[in-house]
Amino acid sequence: MNPNIVLFNLLGGTSLLLYGMRIAGEGMQKAAGSQLRRWLGTLTNNRLTALATGAVVTAVIQSSSATTVMLVGLASAGLMSLSQTLGVILGADIGTTLTVQLLAFKIQDYALLLIGVAVPMMLAIRRPQINHFGRALLGFGFIFLGLKVITDTMTPFRQDPLVQEVLLSLAAAPLLVLILSVGLTALIHSSAGTIGIALAFATQGLMPLALALPIVIGANIGTSATALLSSLGAGTEARRVALAHALFKVIGAVPALLFMNAFAWLVARTTSDPARQLANAHTIFNVALAFGLLPFTEFLAILLRRLVPEDRSHEAQLKPRYLDPQVLDSPALAIGQATREALRVADIADAMLKASVEVLLHNDAGLLEEIVRRDDQIDFLETEIKNYLTRLSESTLTEELSRQEMGLLYVINDLEHIGDIISKSLLQSLARKKIDSQATFSDEGMGEICDLHAKVYENFELAIASYATNNQELAEKVLRHKARINAIERTLRQAHIDRLHRGLRESIETSSIHLDVLNDLKRINSHATNIAYVVLGHL
Repeated sequence: MNPNIVLFNLLGGTSLLLYGMRIAGEGMQKAAGSQLRRWLGTLTNNRLTALATGAVVTAVIQSSSATTVMLVGLASAGLMSLSQTLGVILGADIGTTLTVQLLAFKIQDYALLLIGVAVPMMLAIRRPQINHFGRALLGFGFIFLGLKVITDTMTPFRQDPLVQEVLLSLAAAPLLVLILSVGLTALIHSSAGTIGIALAFATQGLMPLALALPIVIGANIGTSATALLSSLGAGTEARRVALAHALFKVIGAVPALLFMNAFAWLVARTTSDPARQLANAHTIFNVALAFGLLPFTEFLAILLRRLVPEDRSHEAQLKPRYLDPQVLDSPALAIGQATREALRVADIADAMLKASVEVLLHNDAGLLEEIVRRDDQIDFLETEIKNYLTRLSESTLTEELSRQEMGLLYVINDLEHIGDIISKSLLQSLARKKIDSQATFSDEGMGEICDLHAKVYENFELAIASYATNNQELAEKVLRHKARINAIERTLRQAHIDRLHRGLRESIETSSIHLDVLNDLKRINSHATNIAYVVLGHL
C-alpha cells in the first residue's frame, strides 16, 4: 500500500475516533442535563455510593476527565468536600473502562448503521433530548468508523517483519512506551482515545501484551492532565481534587510496573483475544486501584491537605469562591452559586457594619483602614458576580430563573451601596473627621448612635436571613422595622437639636458629624429594606 495512503488513513481514522469520543460525550452530557451534577453533589454520602456514582456518571458521559473536571468545579464551589470527591474519582476510573470494553467487541461494521440512525434523529426530530441523544449516537458511529479505518489500514502489516521488529523493540522498553502514552493522552484529553487506537492495532495482532500494558498504564496517568489544567487558578479544594486524580493513577502505576509479569499473566488468563486482553487490562487496573484505595480515602484526604495547604494570602481571599464557570451550562445551579457568592458579600458587609460603630466609639484609625479594605473586596466581588451573570444570560433562562437573576442583581447592588456608605461616608468622611479633630460625642449622643446602629444592624441581618432562606415572613418584619427605625431616627435628630439648644459643648462641636451619622445609618437601613422587597417579589 502507498505509504502516503497509509498515513492519510491513520490520521483520518484517528481523527474520526477522537472526534467521535468528543461529540458522544457532549451529546450524553447534554441529554442528561444538570442531573449529572446533582448526582455528584448529593449521592456521595459514603464511600461506596460515591464510588458507584462516579462509575455511573462517567459511563454516561464517556470521560473520566470530564467527571473530574466537574468535581473540580463542585469542590471549588464548596458543594463537595475533599473526602466526598475521592470516592467519586475512583468510581470514575471504573466507569471509563466501559467505553474501552465496548470498543473491544469488534462492532465496527455497524458504524454506518449508527450514523444512519443518528443523523435523522438530529435533523428531523426537534425535541432537545432526542437531538442530544442522536448526537451521542453519531459520536459512537464515528468512533467505530474510525476504528474500522485504522484496523483495515493495518491489515497488510500483520506479516511485515519490519513492523514486527519495531513493535518487539518497543515492548522491550516499557518505560519509554509509558511516557509516550502519557504524552499522547494528555494531548488528546482522553485515555479511551489512546487505548482505542491501541485496540485497532491489537485487533490485527500488532499489539503484544508486553506493549499493551505500558500503554494502558500511561493512558491512565495521562488522563489526569485535563483535571490538573482545569484546576489552575482555582481554589485550594479544586487543586486538591485535581492532584488526587493524578496521585491515584501514579500510586496504581507503581505496583503495575514493578509486577508487570504478574499483571500480564493475570490479563492473559482472562482471554486469548489480544484486543479483549487490552480492554481487560484497563478494567483490572482501575478496579484494583479503586478497591485498593477506597478504604484509605480519609488518610489520602489528610495527605492532600498537607500537599496543597490552604492559601491564606490577601489575593486568595479576594477571589470569588463559588463562581464556577463549569456550571454555566446549568442555569439553576449557576444562579445558586452566584447567590452563595452574594451571601459571602453580605457576610463582608455584615462585618463592616458591625465594626463601624467601634471606630466611632474609640476613634480607632487602624480598624477604620481595615474596614475600608473590606469595601474593596465587596466592589471586586460585585463586579465578578455581575460578569458571571452576564455570561449566564447567554443561556436560555426560564421565567423563574430570570426573576431570580434580576433579584440577585438588585441584592448585590444594594450590598455594594451599603459597603460604600460605610466605607466612604460613615468612616472615611465622618469618622476620619472626628478622629482628626479629636472630637467626642456627648455620652447621651453616643448612646443614641449606638442604639440606632444596633437596630439597623439587627434589621440588616434579618434582611439577609430572609433572602438566604427566601422567608417572606422575615421580609415583612424587615419592612415593619423600617418604619420604626425611620421614626427613631427623627426622634434622635430632634434630641440632638435639643442638646444644641441647651448649649452642650460636645453636641455643638460634633453636630454635623452626628446628624450625618444618623442619616447614613438610615440610608443603610433603606438598602437593607430593598433586599426584603426582592424576597417579596417587588422588583
